[in-house]
Formats: sequence, C-alpha cells, structure tokens
Amino acid sequence: MENLQLEEFNSSLKGKKVAILGLGVSNVPLIDYLYQCGANISLFDEKEYNKLDSDIQEKINKYNLNCVLGKNYMEELKNFDIIFRSPSILPTRKELIEEANRGCLITTEIEMLMKLIPSKIIGITGSDGKTTTTTLISECLKANGYNVYVGGNIGTPLFTKASKMTSEDIVVLELSSFQLMGMTVSPNIAVVTNITPNHLNIHKDMEEYILSKRRIIDNQKENDICVLNYNDEIVKNFSNYANGEVRFFSKYNNISNGFCIKDNAIYRVINNEYTKIIDTKDILLRGNHNYENICTCLTAIIDLIDINKTVEVFKTFKGVEHRLEYVCEINDVKWYNDSVSSSPTRTIAGLNSYEESIVLIAGGYDKHIDYDVIGEPIVNKVSTLILMGDTKEKIYNATVKAEEKLNKKINKFFVNSLEEAVDVALNNAKKGEIVLFSPASASFDMFKNFADRGEQFKNIVNKKVIS
Repeated sequence: MENLQLEEFNSSLKGKKVAILGLGVSNVPLIDYLYQCGANISLFDEKEYNKLDSDIQEKINKYNLNCVLGKNYMEELKNFDIIFRSPSILPTRKELIEEANRGCLITTEIEMLMKLIPSKIIGITGSDGKTTTTTLISECLKANGYNVYVGGNIGTPLFTKASKMTSEDIVVLELSSFQLMGMTVSPNIAVVTNITPNHLNIHKDMEEYILSKRRIIDNQKENDICVLNYNDEIVKNFSNYANGEVRFFSKYNNISNGFCIKDNAIYRVINNEYTKIIDTKDILLRGNHNYENICTCLTAIIDLIDINKTVEVFKTFKGVEHRLEYVCEINDVKWYNDSVSSSPTRTIAGLNSYEESIVLIAGGYDKHIDYDVIGEPIVNKVSTLILMGDTKEKIYNATVKAEEKLNKKINKFFVNSLEEAVDVALNNAKKGEIVLFSPASASFDMFKNFADRGEQFKNIVNKKVIS
C-alpha cells in the first residue's frame, strides 16, 4: 500500500532550502535521500572538511553541496525552509529559535519518521536500561512473528526505510533526551525506564532533562499506552500528564496491576492476583536491573504477544554488546565489559549484578553529575578500584568518604590509559574475582563513544590472553 503522506512530503522537498545540521550517524543518510527528492541542501558541522569521514566528503563532492564548516558554523544558519538537526544540537540554541520564529521547520530524522509512517511505534526512553529494554522488546516481537524495525538511538537511521514500512510492521525506537526535545509526536506505546541525573553538561538543568524525557508522552492520544516505573517518583509522576492508558512495572511486590519481581520470579499482577511468568534462575541475563528490564518489556507488549513464545526469548537472550558483556577468563578471573555505563547509577546496577568480589575499572568524561552515590556501593563490592579520566577525582573522593563512613579500606590506583588500567587489574585481581570495566562516566575524553571504548577494552584484554 502506498504511503501517500510520505509521498506528499517527498514531493514538497523539491526546491526547498534544507539544512542538515550536524553530520553524525543519524543525519548522513539524509544527504542522499534529500538530494534525490530535489532539495537544495546545505551541510553544517563544527568539524573542518579534512576531519569529516571520507563517505561524507564523497557525498559533498558528488553532489557539489554547499557546506558551512568549522567553529563558527552556526552563524550562517539563516533563511531555511527545513532544518534537520543532529540530536546533540538542542533546539534551545538561539540560532534555531530564530529560524523557528521565522517559520522554518526544525526537526530530526527520527521525528519525521514517526510522523510519516503507518506502523505502530513503541518508544523507550530513560536514564538507564533503554538499549536492553529496546532490544528485548524487538526480540520478543520477532519471536511472535512480527516484522520489526529497530532504531532511534541504536541501530541504523530508519528514515530512509520509511517507504517500506506498513501498518502491519512495528517500529521500536530507543529515544534519548536530545531526540525528544522539541518533538511534536509521541509513540503509540511510550516507555520510561527511570530518570536519574544525566547529560547535565549539555542540558541547562535537571528540570530541562526531565521535561525532555516527558516529551515521549506529551503528544499521545487516548488509545495510546504509557508504561512507567512505579518505583521512580519522577517517572511515576508522569502519570499525571498521560493522555492514554497508564501501565506500571515494578522491581518490588508493590503494584496491584502490571509486572513485578517477587520471590525470585517475574509475575504478572491483575487486580492483586499473581501469575508467575518465569523464575529468575531461568533467565540468561544476570542482575535485578535486567529482571526489571524484562518487567518493562512485558508491560509494554503483553497485548501483542504469546507469553510462552516470549518466555523462550528470556531463556536465551544473551544481552547487548558492552552491557555486562563477558569477555574472557584469565587465571581464574572473569573479565566483563560494561562500557555502556556512563553514569553512577548504571555502574551501581552492574556492581549489584555479581556476588563475586570485584576489581573495578572506572572513570571518564565528566557530564557534571554527582558521584557521591557511588562511594558506598564501591566500598561494599570492590576490592581494587582503578581510576582514569576526568572523573577519577570525583569517584576517588566519593570512595574515600564511604571508606571513612563504613570503616573499610580498598585498594585504589590512578592510571593514565585503558591499557595501564588493564595491567593494574591483571596484577591485582585474585582467583575467583571478576574484573568489571564500568566507567560510570561518558567516553568522550579518550574515545569516540562507549562502543569504541568497549571495543578497545576487549581488544586489550584479549591480547593479554594470547600473550
């Protein structure tokens, strides 16, 4: 069936002045798409031409595109019909506000996708657990026979695939606060995992961060579904703003309807009646936070699935790369890569996933968030702490404070590189312990992103096995 709304949008692009603002992963595929639709394209990015990826340089030369590059690239962002912004360039920038006031459409590829496709959309946001929950939902839907597209903050940009999507398909999107800001459309099923301080180096304050997360439900309709964390007061409060059906999930036995964890099992609760879904010992993923992710997943899609087919997914799902990912074993010490953990709460969840004593490698780029909360979990779970990056002093100070409070000392080391961190871990880890690389910080001080950081960690560790 033809998507007339998408065709109309494509036709409207002909001759329009369109700016692609920020040449990141989500925007690059737009270059070919918009050119084929006849748009008059200009590219804007703070990187100089010689710092751009080669595929972008090729497109610039192939299409003879107008480019504004370098430190002052925003100064010429004027008189456009449409601006596709990179999620990290917030719509609160004065240049974007000025263009919007003049009548320009400020959007993102993910917002236009959501506006123009006929498929059911499930959107997931939150500070922690987004990617695992998004992946779990998509795997469960696939196991139940659905054709599923996965995108947003993970996977590949989906806008260029919009013409293939039908009303029978389901699109599952991980949505960051940056993608949600300014969004004028909401998914049919909106999921909020939790909210803790994050990205405060970019957001104006915590209130802006919370409101950006709430955008995922702000444009829902009466027959839409809003899935919220009953144990997070900020998220629970979103129910007061919901337009559609509100559903809760919980990691405790404290809800009358929804999914929860009780007696080492996951249960469905209907009017205080409990039905066991699966024992946690039968779930391949480790950790209470992952059992909570499964509760979140089930709450969102229970109307769409056969529970028996879905339970089989939980028994075999190995998790997502860079999330408590098993790397190898060296001298009776298991090594795990948790590079995705870019905040204290995520690392705390990782620490709580293991019974073994832990050698922790942490630290990285500073997002201007509070690290005091991580001190006691480190002192309680960690034998040796190895710190690097911009946040090393913050994590060190939180740990020392907790040591004084708990009257307990752990080994602590500062290092200057990931390779040095691995060497220190090798020299200090005892048989039966685990080494956990869980930075509790962003990656941008030393690495391209968390995936690059995780790959480098795995490569360094695997070389130690060979040697």
